[in-house]
Amino acid sequence: MLRSERVKKGLEKVGSRSLLYATGLTKSEMDKPFIGIASSFTDLIPGHTHMRMLERSIEHGVYAGGGAAFVFGIPGICDGIAMGHIGMHCSLPSRELIADMVEMVATAHALDGLILLTNCDKITPGMMMAACRLDIPAIVVTGGPMLSGRSKMRRLSLVKDTFEAVGRFRAGEIAKEELDELECAACPGPGSCQGLYTANTMSCLSEAFGIAMPGGATALAVSAKRERIAYESGERIVELVKKNITPGKIMNMKSFENAMRVDMALGGSTNTVLHLTAIAHELGIRLPLEMFDRISRDTPHISDILPGGKYFMEDLEFAGGIPAVLKRLKPKLNNLQTVSGKTIYQIADSARIDDEEVIRPLNRPYHKEGGIAVLSGNIAPDGAVVKQTAVHEKIKHFTGKAKCFNSEEEAMKAIMARKIKAGDCVVIRYEGPRGGPGMREMLSPTAAIVGMGLADKVALITDGRFSGGTQGPCIGHISPEAAEGGPIAAIKNGDTIEIDINKRKLELKVSKAELRGRMRSIKAHRPKFTTGYLARYAKLVTSAGTGAVMKG
Repeated sequence: MLRSERVKKGLEKVGSRSLLYATGLTKSEMDKPFIGIASSFTDLIPGHTHMRMLERSIEHGVYAGGGAAFVFGIPGICDGIAMGHIGMHCSLPSRELIADMVEMVATAHALDGLILLTNCDKITPGMMMAACRLDIPAIVVTGGPMLSGRSKMRRLSLVKDTFEAVGRFRAGEIAKEELDELECAACPGPGSCQGLYTANTMSCLSEAFGIAMPGGATALAVSAKRERIAYESGERIVELVKKNITPGKIMNMKSFENAMRVDMALGGSTNTVLHLTAIAHELGIRLPLEMFDRISRDTPHISDILPGGKYFMEDLEFAGGIPAVLKRLKPKLNNLQTVSGKTIYQIADSARIDDEEVIRPLNRPYHKEGGIAVLSGNIAPDGAVVKQTAVHEKIKHFTGKAKCFNSEEEAMKAIMARKIKAGDCVVIRYEGPRGGPGMREMLSPTAAIVGMGLADKVALITDGRFSGGTQGPCIGHISPEAAEGGPIAAIKNGDTIEIDINKRKLELKVSKAELRGRMRSIKAHRPKFTTGYLARYAKLVTSAGTGAVMKG
């Protein structure tokens, strides 16, 4: 029995059928599986502006497969545009809204299956959370990466050539005319930002999970291949409905291990720690932070992609994409079923590796460990994360003096005023899931530090997050957060902080008695928002260590 029969079968459903006919549905289509296309198209985000074309490709595939397609809208936020102002409070909380909206529409209209048309940072995990919560047949279709920009025959990326360029301009390294040229040239058209930032990392992981079609993560936004994958996904979802192959039958603890392997091998965004934990939560699976660290220690970093490396997503695509990465990692992967009908091993075996540097063999990695390290210590008793492959080896052990700020804006003002010097450890707190609220990304401060030439001389720690574009010794997700009375709230200006990434340590160099005394004197946090969604979110959100999911 199809789920959609709830709204289209029986005498009592005359009214429902009449409303469906009013959409243009035909009598023959009424008997077909109803496939919802959850589309995050918007004119506001370059990663999504081309999705009308992809909607049509998916629809054609659904009809070819024997289904009836229905497009419905889901909102999206561009982290790059929301960065550095009040808008970034909205980014992570939008993940929960997206999951709820997909759930509500799919349930209210009794959809039989879903195509999740997504691309940017919080939209992909939000849609995957919904798919797991609903546990109806679903396929993720991402919009694809943006082409690199060009200036004077040099390839450009958003983070390095705009956000970090602001710091270079402030340091007097480039003229205003060059900055203006970079601004207009860095992002040439549709697609997710060109490096292995959060959007592209999550796209890669959707393919590693087996919930997206092979090749779907890296096919360029402007390519015909992208349209073909959209079409094939639409056609395939009807078959999944007929066979009742749901996310719960594809995604399990072993598939999360596969996703983590790919994440660590690529050197993906630290935001995946939040998102994978939240997605697992929807399936009743607990992912401890220690699991990320264990898999990272056992997975070589084999692809040197921006921001920490020199390659672009387009290079990964032309080198063979995620199937080629699976081929490299095959000895360490679990052989599981995917939405394509092929197993992980079958996809790996059929892949071709066309560049030995973009995707190196396991015995010749860029780093012997994977992208993410989990730290702990008296500043972060419940853990913290760092993208270790984007940290220069000479600064993986850092000791510096604390300069404390109670918001991103305070820190950014000091950085731009050149008040941050070599040897400083910038502490940005009250930016956690509850305290922010929304656990804002600190790309603007970190990019400015890099642009000023301080990437290997200054560290930054926070209970907030970092963009996938961040590089350098930047420790995020510190838990418990300051708003929950975490030790980060007890740090004072001038305190000595030690970071040892190889030993997984994050320590405030004061006595236990001194720290206990400071902890007792921490004042209760006052919410920054008292009305609206962000106020409700701050009351219900859990810690970074549990994926910043909402209670209930």
